[in-house]
Amino acid sequence: MGRTRKRSTVANRAVAATAALVLGGGGLLAVNVYASAGEGRSGPSDQQQARPEVRNAGQQPSTIDCPEVADGLPEDMPDRARGEVDLELARIDNRVTDAYQRLAQSRERIQQDPAFAENAILGPLRQERLASIERIAVAIGRVAERPQGMEGLAPCTLRGDDTQGQEQDQGDGQDGQGQDGGQDQSGDQGQDQDQDGQDQDGRDQDGQDQGGQGGQAGNGPVAGDFADIASVQPNVRAPRQRRGASTGTFTTSCGRNENKKFNPDNVIVAPGVRNGAHHMHDYVGNQATDAFSDNRTLANGRTSCRNQGDRSTYYWPVLRVQDGRDEADAGEDGGGKDRNVGRILTPTEVTLDFVGSPVSQVTAMPRFLRIITGDAKAFTNGLTNANASWSCTGLEDRELTDKYPLCPQGSDVVRTFRFQSCWDGRNTDSANHRTHVAFADDDGRCPSGFRAIPQLVQRVVYDVPPGSVFAVDSFPEQLHKPVTDHGDFINVFDSRLMTRMVGCINTGRRCA
Repeated sequence: MGRTRKRSTVANRAVAATAALVLGGGGLLAVNVYASAGEGRSGPSDQQQARPEVRNAGQQPSTIDCPEVADGLPEDMPDRARGEVDLELARIDNRVTDAYQRLAQSRERIQQDPAFAENAILGPLRQERLASIERIAVAIGRVAERPQGMEGLAPCTLRGDDTQGQEQDQGDGQDGQGQDGGQDQSGDQGQDQDQDGQDQDGRDQDGQDQGGQGGQAGNGPVAGDFADIASVQPNVRAPRQRRGASTGTFTTSCGRNENKKFNPDNVIVAPGVRNGAHHMHDYVGNQATDAFSDNRTLANGRTSCRNQGDRSTYYWPVLRVQDGRDEADAGEDGGGKDRNVGRILTPTEVTLDFVGSPVSQVTAMPRFLRIITGDAKAFTNGLTNANASWSCTGLEDRELTDKYPLCPQGSDVVRTFRFQSCWDGRNTDSANHRTHVAFADDDGRCPSGFRAIPQLVQRVVYDVPPGSVFAVDSFPEQLHKPVTDHGDFINVFDSRLMTRMVGCINTGRRCA
């Protein structure tokens, strides 16, 4: 028998207004149909939005929140230290993931003994992070001035999932007999069993405690991670074109990853480290990209791009439908072992456009320039580097950053990545993989000392089954939050094609 717990208001409304979709391979996916204006979202009465039914938990610790050690690195970190530093940063990520897994398995123990979290999880994690930070400082100190004060980045804390609070009961007494899991209105005594009578209190098929954090893997998404796109006001605005603007477009066609090239590596952030991302990536363009790729490997790699002069690497986290079925990577790193579960969706469309500056001409990007847009850890890091843009076809003048979109019938889910369009004129990468490039300001102007380069605008479209629970892959401690969406690019255009791109953009032409 499952643990007794109070079913939330949303869960009861889902029981009262549930549409069961029969999916292949057996099993039912329930979708919560909003029939009450009290939910804050309403639409035409004959086209109510289907909201995925995902379980929520109370405001108990949901994840581990750690400072980003890379943010404490000196901007002028010497290249001779970079390999060792990147390796230690990847080790730090691994330790955080391990600590999150311990947290997920220990939620009941922590509720009974709050000191357990400090003694068994946070304390050991702090010591492991301190050891890596010391090795980073030593590596830099061998060839340059040793950084000071990075020790303050070692401690981590526990935090709850704020989006869950949006779905919790407000103490109105409508859901049962108090907060201790008493009998609710449906008479099931809060045991919340699924269609097969199996316990749904946060345990997976192997009986491992999932913590009740929603989603098929027990760590998201939750109901509060979704929003009806129709409830969003148009919010996409382009800077006004000024005299001297570069108004052309260069489009490169590299497919939709029909080759099914996936791996959980991140050659930019964690070179030489297998499973450096702890989530699976889609790749188009360069087919030689993995953790051990270097500039020579990429220059000689095959490409899925139609124009063979573009051997660039374009990659982003996969999108999965959590329909109760497991993908082939259910037992692998980056997949089920890192709590990324469900069927990987192949995009129906991928568009890669390079556009100009609204205020100036653009200059060529240097070969092997590396750019990351968005932040894979934005849920815990905050929004400073977040750049997620979620929308729906036909409604792309409105975008969401921290919600997955619920699209109307006939409309598809869209992810748009607008990469940084300003370069420092010197470096192809930087210590934190960010400061060598920058975004233009609201008027389209680059910061002082930066020059405009062609801006990559990447659009990825998915045909998501109506009512599906879907989520982007993430580090497990990021709880599959939509705000963690991000894209990565390594420029491997040959010089002739890059010159053509710049010429097309600067002269206002549309080229492909």
